[in-house]
Amino acid sequence: MRIIAGAYKGRRLATPRGASTRPTADQVRIALLDTLMPWLPGARVLDLFAGAGGVGLEALSRGAAHATLVERDARAVAALRANVATLGVEKAARVVRDEVARALSALARAGERFDVVFLDPPYDTDDVATTLDALGGADLLAAGGVVVAQHLTKRAPAASAGALAAFRTRRFGETTLTFFRHGAPGAGPDDPATRSGCV
Repeated sequence: MRIIAGAYKGRRLATPRGASTRPTADQVRIALLDTLMPWLPGARVLDLFAGAGGVGLEALSRGAAHATLVERDARAVAALRANVATLGVEKAARVVRDEVARALSALARAGERFDVVFLDPPYDTDDVATTLDALGGADLLAAGGVVVAQHLTKRAPAASAGALAAFRTRRFGETTLTFFRHGAPGAGPDDPATRSGCV
């Protein structure tokens, strides 16, 4: 796995051995980060179920200011920490080894706010719905921020979760990205979703 674009383009990333994590496919990662470009400059990014950090570290390469990467699997966390060190982004990346639900509670208690949140839980769980519900009920999203869920196309999440509402989907065969934001139907003309032609 390599960084696809930006300041660290071409840099190789370690991936954990075994089947405990599923790296986001390059095609999906390219489309995801290209779509998120209006939000990324100076953004605070939260990468949930981060694996080896391909999405969060790619966001840093493309101009995000900081990434918090949450992962529970020991082998994935080892690869993630190695990747942070390899890229030299220790000051811009925070690795949290924990269950996502506990991490979200701790981040909310600490008053953290994020401009971009990405979640890519294991496909054989209900973690997409439960994580979106947690995000929709917590005050973790900065004004104008966006949440993106990667999921099986045939297991689409609900169109809303608490304060979050879906405003766009991108399908890649069996995988789909669904984009959410706080109060999406009322997006104004200065919203990145409007400027980038999202529907």
